[in-house]
Amino acid sequence: MNPHAATPADTGALDSLLWVVLPYLALVAFVAGHAWRYRYDKFGWTTRSSQLYENRLLRIGSPLFHFGILFVVLGHIGGLVIPKSWTETVGVSEHTYHLAAVTLGTVAGVATLAGLAILIYRRRTVGAVFHATTRNDKLMYAVLALTLALGLAATVDSNIVGGGYDYRTTISPWFRSVFSFDPDPALMSGAPPLFRLHALSALLLFGIWPFTRLVHMLTAPVGYLTRPYIVYRSRDPQLSARAPRRGWERT
Repeated sequence: MNPHAATPADTGALDSLLWVVLPYLALVAFVAGHAWRYRYDKFGWTTRSSQLYENRLLRIGSPLFHFGILFVVLGHIGGLVIPKSWTETVGVSEHTYHLAAVTLGTVAGVATLAGLAILIYRRRTVGAVFHATTRNDKLMYAVLALTLALGLAATVDSNIVGGGYDYRTTISPWFRSVFSFDPDPALMSGAPPLFRLHALSALLLFGIWPFTRLVHMLTAPVGYLTRPYIVYRSRDPQLSARAPRRGWERT
């Protein structure tokens, strides 16, 4: 059992609902939703690229968003999955970790939000792209933008404007306790409001993830490495109305 687990007197019903029940509902929706989507909607497993409709804004917004979100994800993995004691063991002090995390996290968050803002602006102002945007896409963009904005706001408010907040002593242990099937809601109940809102919006995002175009982030064209060659055959010259061009005769 978790030595820091809260007793019923320490944790209210709302905290248990938000930080025990809701995370598992989001995980079930995430895993089962992807299994269902792959089973029944393989042809819909795509980003529905709109590059043919407009390319100028896409060339700016897409790299900003994708490179930014890559560093955001890596930062969250490092902060939530890796225990604080591990980084201290290898000689990374709290001050050094805090400085690097806040600096890189803020830059990555700003880049990601800027890229997403350009992509949303493109979808709203380019007619062909707007008509190709579904209600599902609009919901996904709204929840994604909210999650990113709350995460950036929490970082700026607590660690740049405020006196600093070490989420690795509360939010990170709670996150790991969910996957060890011994969640400790008391760890989240004392976290700053913006961090809690960010966590709730992230749970909502993961819950709707399998039913949106975000599924493409979990796939890679590995099949291309093993699929058979495409065979191109020459047309029978007897079936053609004209002779082949010089240099393209059959041998």
